[in-house]
Amino acid sequence: MKKKVFLLLLGLLIALVLAACGEKSQEDVVSSLDEKVQKLTGYKADAKMTLQTGNDPQVYEVEIWHKEPTFYRVNLKNAEKDQSQMILRNEEGVFVLTPALNKSFRFQSDWPENSSQAYLFESLVHDVKEDPEAKFTATKDQYIFETKTNYKNNNMLPKQEITFSKKDLAPVSVKVMDPDRKVLLLVEFSKVEFDASFDKSAFDVEKNMSSATLDEIPVMGEVDKQPLEVLYPSEEALAGVELKEEKKIETENGTRVIMTFGGEKTFTLIQERARVAEVATTISLSGEPVDLGFTVGTLTDKSISWTYNGAEFMIASDDLTQEELISVARTVQGKSVK
Repeated sequence: MKKKVFLLLLGLLIALVLAACGEKSQEDVVSSLDEKVQKLTGYKADAKMTLQTGNDPQVYEVEIWHKEPTFYRVNLKNAEKDQSQMILRNEEGVFVLTPALNKSFRFQSDWPENSSQAYLFESLVHDVKEDPEAKFTATKDQYIFETKTNYKNNNMLPKQEITFSKKDLAPVSVKVMDPDRKVLLLVEFSKVEFDASFDKSAFDVEKNMSSATLDEIPVMGEVDKQPLEVLYPSEEALAGVELKEEKKIETENGTRVIMTFGGEKTFTLIQERARVAEVATTISLSGEPVDLGFTVGTLTDKSISWTYNGAEFMIASDDLTQEELISVARTVQGKSVK
């Protein structure tokens, strides 16, 4: 009888040891993620991105293509306004395509290596690897990491929670948080296809611009006719700052609105209706492309500019840091409120 009890206890002990051995450590998971990135030839992914930095949540559909070593195609589509914007990287450089305006903007940039990218698998893995203080949790089906971000405005968005599937290490979700742990940017992946194949022209600027413009023809016809919807930064972005003056100037393109803000910091916000190019046009820009969540902007030392919903915006300031320029720009969207 004692022998049977002993064998039973021994069997249970072996089972417990084997179960413990089957659970990967944080180091094991990071190593597996890194190995997957190193062997990857490319991928396609679909995701929903929700931005919470304005007065109302803004939801975007995101289609991501990546082909090793440095080809990218990220298509951002506003679910409500039926407009899209595309970030494209090929051997010629980095391009931001805005089909509704029939324009593409070219940058000499090392995007996406220059900061965290919440919808790029290899960027998420890089952030996990580079944070020695990353927190790790394993559930039945997922691996969850909490890491530092690598944004130009990482004081405003210092943390992110990244969830990977245990089954194939595919990204499941990314929550980018402010210092109070409020989720300001949420990316939820619905489909990830590793080692995907691509057509030869998959990352060609003209091909993508042509196909995207065809989808946007109804929108293009309306952009020039729409009245300018004047937008304001959110109250949170204006802590210690107030609107000092707002004036309207009539130009050849319509109304231009110039707002001057003052207080602890000063800056000027200019907005006007964008014009649709009669023929597809590529414009070279100085500065860096920066992801604002709802659109891609152009960042310089003292200004940030972007297009959104058929309008052009620019914030200029001698006082605001690049981090603060991005932070204010992120909130100039949604409803027109002061």
